Amino acid sequence: MIEWFTTLSPVSQATLGTLFTWGMTALGAALVFTVKTVNHKFLDSMMGFAGGVMIAASFWSLLAPALEMGEGGSLPSWIPAAIGFLLGGIFLLVIDKLLPHLHPEKPIEQAEGIHPANKRRSTLLVLAITLHNIPEGLAVGVAFGAVAVGFESATLSGAIALAIGIGIQNFPEGVAVSMPLRRDGMSRRKSFLYGQFSGMVEPIAAIIGALAVVFVEPILPYALSFAAGAMIFVVAEEVIPGSQENNNTDLASMSLMIGFVVMMILDVSLG
Repeated sequence: MIEWFTTLSPVSQATLGTLFTWGMTALGAALVFTVKTVNHKFLDSMMGFAGGVMIAASFWSLLAPALEMGEGGSLPSWIPAAIGFLLGGIFLLVIDKLLPHLHPEKPIEQAEGIHPANKRRSTLLVLAITLHNIPEGLAVGVAFGAVAVGFESATLSGAIALAIGIGIQNFPEGVAVSMPLRRDGMSRRKSFLYGQFSGMVEPIAAIIGALAVVFVEPILPYALSFAAGAMIFVVAEEVIPGSQENNNTDLASMSLMIGFVVMMILDVSLG
């Protein structure tokens, strides 16, 4: 299976990776058909684990290759990485300012400035999560694209682990959209469709990211570090706070550390 996967183009690899992340979103949303409540300890541990994987992947799969690619250029090697990293965080900060501040981990009724009876809330929630998923898809795309370009610090195992970490994080996101919509009276089918919809953007973003870095190689250090900055912003803004909202702080923190170690082992030993 791995041998077959390595023969694919980076665009195909990125597409398959983000089809997995989309599938995890749909799997989380599908819980609306089977359960009325979800075990918060389980979701919080998954969120913490995914946060650890995403933090580790942001360095080994994205920032480290960006720093290596900057060596030998006209600018110090850290400048492209620093610029891209900060731009990734600023991009998501701007999104948060433009949209109502909807956190997927919170019930929709708690969203700031939105009345519970307002039918726009479901659209706004899905839109907010969808826009946050664009950088995640880009991160997977540029990670696989960097492997195809041939830089030693960009590894296939790191790109795969990155997709797995994002997929784990997408599972509770799907739950967090579909379950509140169902509680508000929406049908199970529509609640599921809304829940999985936010993950559909990731394969598209991944294809764009992979094509960009393969055909426009000079932007690769900026693209990799941009994705890393966006990922760290998501972890700091959404994943870590979301994993601790139910007072499972120790569980979430240890899960984050385990996720970090797992990603480190995968990238360093297998890469």
